[in-house]
Amino acid sequence: MAKSKTNYDHIFGIIPPMVTPFTKTGKIDEKAFRAQARFLIDAGVHGVAVGGSTGEGHTLNTVETCRLLDIAVKEAAERIPVIAGIIVDSTAQAVERAKAAAKTGVAALQVTPVHYLFRPDDDNMLEHFRALGKAAKMPIIIYNVVPWSYLSPDLLAKIMREVPEVIGVKQSAGDLKLMADLMIKAPKNCRILSAVDALMYPSFALGAHGAVAAILTAAPKAYVAMWDAVEAGDHKTARKLHEKLLHLWNAMIDDNLPATVKFALNEQGVPGGYPRAPMPAASQQQQRAIRAALKRL
Repeated sequence: MAKSKTNYDHIFGIIPPMVTPFTKTGKIDEKAFRAQARFLIDAGVHGVAVGGSTGEGHTLNTVETCRLLDIAVKEAAERIPVIAGIIVDSTAQAVERAKAAAKTGVAALQVTPVHYLFRPDDDNMLEHFRALGKAAKMPIIIYNVVPWSYLSPDLLAKIMREVPEVIGVKQSAGDLKLMADLMIKAPKNCRILSAVDALMYPSFALGAHGAVAAILTAAPKAYVAMWDAVEAGDHKTARKLHEKLLHLWNAMIDDNLPATVKFALNEQGVPGGYPRAPMPAASQQQQRAIRAALKRL
């Protein structure tokens, strides 16, 4: 039987996944990354995630990831937790990345299941996270995002019960019922975070402990306001914000989502940089739609 988990109440609320600003030649623009961190912190967010899918973490090597984590941790200055994204395809890769990330002072790891083309069976998926937990010796949040390597609420709950280092899940399916099922099956001391971008308000109303989702990075102040409204029981305000923000999400959602988030930041005076090749930048049509949605806010 797994030992009981520590309390992780400091991981909650609005946790935007930072974009990684690149130059035209594909190098990391550290100055722009620092500016983004300050923008998000000034907006009142409760944490930030680095190197997730919005941050094009699948394109980053370990050195690049850890450099970004170092910058984010220094900018946070212990005011908010920083979560490290790990998107790799083997247990060995995950262990290597996790050990390096742990040295930067992050609060937790956000880790996808292994997913390149093939999916391990449930028993081996459990053993993957068990091995990672033993090696990393720090809190792990499962980033449940890969369609063909998706983990059911029952499997997620089993992993959280049996692997003490796994303290929560970032639930990224658009199906709110899966989110609701997970919340009633998960151990009570674990953190369930929503990444159902279009449905942040109902996620919060259902009792999600917070969110890590691309839309939060594009409109952090509005989502902090939504979170505060739900916490205060002001559902009328939260619903109004939901309606305005849904227009923004509908303008942004596409296969080049990190690029559209970057454009939304640019429109707010925060340099988002370029996406890393071969991802295309936001199209003119996307730019017009995002600009119009931001004006609604």
